[in-house]
Amino acid sequence: MPLLFDLLYLLALLLLLPWLAWRSATTGRYRRGLAAKLLGHVQIHNPEAKPVIWFHGVSVGEIHLLGVVVAAFRKRHPNWFVAVSSTTDTGLDEARKRFADCAVVPFPFDFSWACDNALSAIRPDLVVLAESELWPNFLAVAARRKVPVAVINARMSPRSFSRLKRFAGAARTLLFRHVAAFGVQSAEYAERLKLLGVSAEKLAVTGSVKYDGATGERDTPKARELKRLLALNHEALVWVAGSTHAPEESIVLQIFARLRLKFPHLHLILVPRHPDRFAEVVALVAKSGLPFVRRSELEQPASQTPAVVVLDTLGELGAAWAIADVGFTGGSLDGHRGGQSMIEPAGFGVPTLFGPHVWNFRDAARNLLDSGGAILVKDASELEVRLVELLNDPERRKQMGTAARELVRAQQGATERTLDVLDRVLSLRRSGR
Repeated sequence: MPLLFDLLYLLALLLLLPWLAWRSATTGRYRRGLAAKLLGHVQIHNPEAKPVIWFHGVSVGEIHLLGVVVAAFRKRHPNWFVAVSSTTDTGLDEARKRFADCAVVPFPFDFSWACDNALSAIRPDLVVLAESELWPNFLAVAARRKVPVAVINARMSPRSFSRLKRFAGAARTLLFRHVAAFGVQSAEYAERLKLLGVSAEKLAVTGSVKYDGATGERDTPKARELKRLLALNHEALVWVAGSTHAPEESIVLQIFARLRLKFPHLHLILVPRHPDRFAEVVALVAKSGLPFVRRSELEQPASQTPAVVVLDTLGELGAAWAIADVGFTGGSLDGHRGGQSMIEPAGFGVPTLFGPHVWNFRDAARNLLDSGGAILVKDASELEVRLVELLNDPERRKQMGTAARELVRAQQGATERTLDVLDRVLSLRRSGR
């Protein structure tokens, strides 16, 4: 079976080669670490031959999630060596910042030889995948080497479930049987995994680790520095539109232009989800005619607070939420992405709005709506109406923010439950089961 997948991957690679070459030339993506990904030639330095745990997060969001888990694991198991991998360039950059004293490597492409070489180099006692990165060859090679694999913060969206249930037998054979344990965000996700053939013994409902990462501390050095650079005063109102996708930036800019006429002290921090769209979004803002700055070019405090800030840096979204008066989380208006996390702004006590398409965070969205800490809008028109209401009502903003923060605090504790799952897997490995 690995050989079959190798052949299919090679065929797909050949077919996509012209497009990949064009994307690489125009965006700079797919170049870095290419040999390591294709061949699995990675290196780690573990001179004391400590037991190794390998954490993997696909991109920046999963790396942020792993920050809490890795720190807690190292506290519980101080004598372990930690390796961290990511698939994307931005994820690797963020991992190198967050885990400077760990081994950080590219995750191999799912060719059997690349997976085999990477596992030979890292020699993990346990592999931990964040959320949903399951590849058949990697799992098969790990199983052959008797390396247990656990999935943490696991979810199973309705869309993924609908696709997988058509091939439940194949998914069970190629993927799920090679996973030793799933730490699942909710009972609903666990039930879907059961319906796909995952045995109940492998499932534990741990809750979402993202709640534990939502610290709620607004007065941080990063937040103070961002506020200083933007020259924000006590009269300023800040709207953060975070993790946006096309066409949400255009929608947000049109709404903001009208809101500025009613609220002259309102400022917009626009944070595109994907770094390779930074230039595109900057061009959109320039075309709008609104005065703006790029965060990456702001080295000294602005002479006056800009109307729009394009946050084209990595690792500062949390600082933006920390200074926000009202928020919007992207990927939720167009029906294709399933929403981005509304947990982080909730943790900061930001009254947050999002569109109707939030299946990736259905539980979090439902909990926040039930608590009164967030507002769901059906479209761009309602987004504008609800923003006007909130901007006119500071007391309601305060009440919503308090409700959101309390909801996040009530949901915390998933990290420790997740570590308990990992410890059970390690215990089974030691016992030879």
